[in-house]
Amino acid sequence: MVCQQLTTDLLIVGGGTGGTAAALQAARRGISTILVSEFPWLGGMLTAAGVAAPDGNELAAWQTGLWGQFLRALQQRQPEGLDHNWVSFFAFDPRLGAQIFADWAQALPSLQWIQGQTPQAVLRQGDRILGVRFEDYEIRAKLTIDGTELGDVLALGEVPYRWGWELQSEFGEVTAPSSWNDLTQRYPVQSPTWVFYLQDYGDPVAPPVQNPGPYNPAQFATAWQNYGPEMFLNYGRIPGGRFMINWPIAGNDYGQDLSRLVGSPAERQALLQEAYDHSYNFAHFLQSNLGQHLGLAEGLFPKIGNHSTAFALHPYYRESRRLQGLMTVTESMILPQGQVAPLPIYNQQVASIAIGNYPNDHHYPGVEFPLAPKSLRWGGNWTGTPFTIPYPALVPATVTGLLVCEKNISVSHMANGTTRLQPLVLNIGQAAGLAAALCLEQGCEPAELSVRALQEALLTDPQAPAAVVPCYNLPLDHPQWLQWQRHYLEHPQDYPPDGNCPEACPPLINSDAPIYTGHFEAIAEQTYRFTLAGIPQAWEVMTLRPEVNEALAQLSSGQLVTLQGRYNAAGNWLLVEALPAIA
Repeated sequence: MVCQQLTTDLLIVGGGTGGTAAALQAARRGISTILVSEFPWLGGMLTAAGVAAPDGNELAAWQTGLWGQFLRALQQRQPEGLDHNWVSFFAFDPRLGAQIFADWAQALPSLQWIQGQTPQAVLRQGDRILGVRFEDYEIRAKLTIDGTELGDVLALGEVPYRWGWELQSEFGEVTAPSSWNDLTQRYPVQSPTWVFYLQDYGDPVAPPVQNPGPYNPAQFATAWQNYGPEMFLNYGRIPGGRFMINWPIAGNDYGQDLSRLVGSPAERQALLQEAYDHSYNFAHFLQSNLGQHLGLAEGLFPKIGNHSTAFALHPYYRESRRLQGLMTVTESMILPQGQVAPLPIYNQQVASIAIGNYPNDHHYPGVEFPLAPKSLRWGGNWTGTPFTIPYPALVPATVTGLLVCEKNISVSHMANGTTRLQPLVLNIGQAAGLAAALCLEQGCEPAELSVRALQEALLTDPQAPAAVVPCYNLPLDHPQWLQWQRHYLEHPQDYPPDGNCPEACPPLINSDAPIYTGHFEAIAEQTYRFTLAGIPQAWEVMTLRPEVNEALAQLSSGQLVTLQGRYNAAGNWLLVEALPAIA
């Protein structure tokens, strides 16, 4: 079979969260870019994999870069708002997310998007990657970015990578096992989940969900045991009476013989079919036990093969092959010293290029695996402590002409539990795309690129400026945001262990949210309740804004207050955007 021959400055393989971001960022700088995706939707975990209730980077100070721009686009385009479930502060229709990414991509004349192709071979000469061959194309490029869900370009190009666990002796990680054991053998990586959506049809008239094969209802029997059916469903509620089912407790995580993910194509396909069938059986169980009014939300995703269109286009992969890079993100680099992790240093300079904050979270079905804590109460809620990804974790140690931008960065198995989350991967992709653009503009290799130049380009990007140093009280709209970001990059010894700029005075935003007047109560430090006249159940009070966080901490129990925010019925909380009395 003859492949069509194409050449480009930048080739990005994979239209997932990181690959999409890398392509958008590079093409926005005018770089000739080809993005090749397997599926007809861009966005990966956020869209095609169905995780339309993303975790992490929820505080206002972390809503920067392409992640922040994506949130603002959702808020503008989804009239129902984003407050629908209790697992995330941001819930959206996955079709809307895919449309946003498609609109952005199609607006860029220097970006060519090719769909329906997967990498078959990597073109390599010596230590340099020259491009990739797909089913119908052979594409040669000056630089290539691996944005595949499972690090397939790494394997095809024989680029050194890691797969599975590391022992304590390798990186000195406190939570890593000291020796190989049943858990490391049973689950070499975290389990994927084939996400699907249920629809509330109102009257009990939903089409029946037929289980596709061997069915054991006992495996799902305790799914909502500690929650109740309503809270279980509201975990992933999105607009339109639909429910994202991405449930780890006796739910649709699937972890049988996961080494098949990196086995032969037939082995991977067999695993994927099993994961799909497992989720379909869970859907059958839910309808059988929660009522015939619940059925599959058909029409939510494009049709792929014989799969229901209530199912995501592919599983939500939590872990992949992981690059052996110039620097590896390990557990000590994500854990807080105070309220923030230390800034990563490479060649005596701060190397951070993307911020994450999610608590470390590993998925091994049926196994409780304790992890070192990395969370605190802030804004009336639990939130993960922030850390950063260093640029050298995107750069291969032994190969040129290549960058990575997905869950395939250079990271340990233990640290992957927090680096894999969607908002962070979106901004990792942005950094990778910008790094590639700078390399092509300057005629240098990724390993030679000035990290400080990359940081400055991220901070001053005209469409999606991205923070690279975490400061709780320094949101993007702060007038001194850029000044403090630069200061800590140039004077890392000044970076405060509590993550708060000493002189920052956050601005009060203008909000169009409803106004409520009631009695405020401080239950404990950073734990608040709010009672409205005539409403028997008190609401929890939360905020993502630093100035509101400071104001709430100064209120007294029993005080009559006016709060401006949005009520979330699924979580029974008021997300406060402003206090009109102090505005």
